[in-house]
Formats: sequence, C-alpha cells, structure tokens
Amino acid sequence: MRLRNVAIFTAAAISGLLVGSALGPHTASAVSREIIDLQHDVTAILQAQKDLATQMTQDHTVMKTLVEQSNDNVGKLNATISSVQKSVQDVQANSGARLDTMSTQVQGLSDNLEEIKSRLGKLNQQLVDLQNTAQGIDAKLPGGSAPAGGVPSNTQPGASNLGPAGPAPSADTLYSNGLRDITSGKYDLARSEFQDYLKYYGDTDLASNAQFYLGEIAYSQKQFDQSVVEYDKVLTNYPKSFKLGPAHLKKGLALLELGQKQAAVKELREVVKRFPGSDEDRRARAKLKEIGAPITASR
Repeated sequence: MRLRNVAIFTAAAISGLLVGSALGPHTASAVSREIIDLQHDVTAILQAQKDLATQMTQDHTVMKTLVEQSNDNVGKLNATISSVQKSVQDVQANSGARLDTMSTQVQGLSDNLEEIKSRLGKLNQQLVDLQNTAQGIDAKLPGGSAPAGGVPSNTQPGASNLGPAGPAPSADTLYSNGLRDITSGKYDLARSEFQDYLKYYGDTDLASNAQFYLGEIAYSQKQFDQSVVEYDKVLTNYPKSFKLGPAHLKKGLALLELGQKQAAVKELREVVKRFPGSDEDRRARAKLKEIGAPITASR
C-alpha cells in the first residue's frame, strides 16, 4: 500500500512537471532537475523499503529459531521433571519400611545409651562402696595381716561373696542384649531376651520399654496383628511410660497396614492430642495428611 501511494504521488508529480515544461524552456529545465531528484528519492525510498522487508524477514527467522529452541528446552525440562518426580515416588515407596526400621534402631540406640549411662553410674557407686569397704578392713587389720578366721590370703580385695548366680541373667544383661540384637536385626533373639526381661523383671522402670520393643519386633517382621497386641500392652499395663506416644503412633501405623483406617486415624489423632510438639506428633500429622484424614474429628 505504501509503495502504491509513493508511485501515485510520483506519477502525479511527473505529470505536473511535464505540464509545467510546456509553459516555457526555463520551466522545463527546472522540472527536469526536479524529476531526476524525485526519481532518486523514490529509488532511495524503495531501497529502504526493501532493506526493511529483508531485516524483518531475518528477525522473523531468528525469532522462530529462538522459539523452537525454547520449546525444545521446555520439553527437555518437562521430561527431566517427570523423571525426578518418578524417582522421588519410587524412593518414597521403597523407603517407608526402611524409615520405620531406622526409627526403631535409633530409638534402641538412644535407650541403649541411657542404659549404659545408668549402668556406669551404678558401677561408679559400687566402686566407691568397695573402696570404702577395703579402707575399713585395712583400718581394722593391725600390720596389714588378717586375724585368724579373717579374709584368706588368696582373696582379692573387694571380691564379692554373692554366692552362685541365679537361674536368670541380670536385668542389665537381658535388656542390653535385647537392645543390641534389635538394632542389629536379630529380631527372634531380641524377642526372647525382652520376653525373659518381662518374665523376671516386669516391675522395673524399663519393663515398658521391653514391652514396646516386642511391638517393634513384630512390626519389623510385618506381623502387624501381633504388633497391635504388643503396643496395646504398653498402653494398658504402663500408663505412665514415656513410650505411650510411640506406642499410639506405631499402633496406628500397624492398623493402617491391616486396612483398618478408621481405627488407625483414631490412634494418630490421639497422638496429636496428647503429645503436641513431639516427634510422634509430627509423624502422626504427616500420616494423617498423607491418607487424606483431617487432624481433628469433625463435630
């Protein structure tokens, strides 16, 4: 359209100049020069128009190339994101059981550390008592020799005269062995040790821990019915145990494995209600969100 207007304008100008040339020789010469100048201007305009069209074509080609490259990059990025999402889903699917096992092992190691500290304290106290006893005996013995009927010369200082060992191992031995075996995956042996602990030392402070670990062993072996029974014993027999939160949580998870979603949701909500801010609370909330259950029951 622009070229057409320029051509029409040029034609009109030339026509006018031709008419003017008929008016006289001086006018014709001036018109001729103007025609030449006008032709040069038209040629320059046409060349500029051509250059502009060429530049637009080149810019369009560059833009097209950039768009195609961007689309390729977006496609590759989408493929990468899909691959990463699939990998994450696979990891989540395969890591659930591992996380439960690791949680059990970490709890066992923590309890084992506390038990070791307790035993060291007891051993230190026993050492102090033995030293005090030995010093008392030395003070009563003139010249360092024992009187007739006293301590035999081959008896080591501080030796205990406790008599023959009882039929069951000590509470410390049973509990420590049980923790060691559960953290190393020797579940059958650990079960036997914790059962013996409850049999002989069921009224001690660590009895609820031993009962809880029986539930953990059953859960780790995918014996979810049995694990619910063992966790229930913690909740029923040891109402003041610090394992109540973990027992409620793991009972809820075991019920989910058994397909008893309603009962599982009840246990998980009990954790949120009774143990706010705890690690069990966070895990219970995450599981409720995962299964699409509200944190609290609707009224």
